[in-house]
Amino acid sequence: MSLDAGLRDTRPVEWREQVHVAEGIRDWDAAISLVSARAECYSTDFQAHDNHLWHMDLLVRAERFEQLTELALTDVHARRRLNRALHERGIDTTLRRRAKAGDSGALYHLVKLLCERAQFREAHEAVERLDPENEYAHQLVAELRTASGGAR
Repeated sequence: MSLDAGLRDTRPVEWREQVHVAEGIRDWDAAISLVSARAECYSTDFQAHDNHLWHMDLLVRAERFEQLTELALTDVHARRRLNRALHERGIDTTLRRRAKAGDSGALYHLVKLLCERAQFREAHEAVERLDPENEYAHQLVAELRTASGGAR
């Protein structure tokens, strides 16, 4: 179903309404196009910045991870959203690869994911292998282990 098919009303339609219709019918091309045209990272216009964050979310919902990965090279919001999406989907191999490449956010998500699985030893070993000097990552493993009551 296309965006046009979802819009039967003949009154002038505000672009946000068009996006919501496109999202509803999973017309990701239309939704992404409409939002990205009004998006700007770190804009002084809060709406443009909010649209940028919305754009990142749409890329995840559309499962456009290659595009998000490309944007993540220079865009902190894309990097954060990508890492969160990988964590939510349980994709530890990609998080590990990103952490190995120096993405500390990916390391933190990897640690959280492993600890959620009660793989505390693996989380500790990942920090030791990938970024042994990262005090926050070590602290995160310790806190998550303590919070879960796990001592593995």
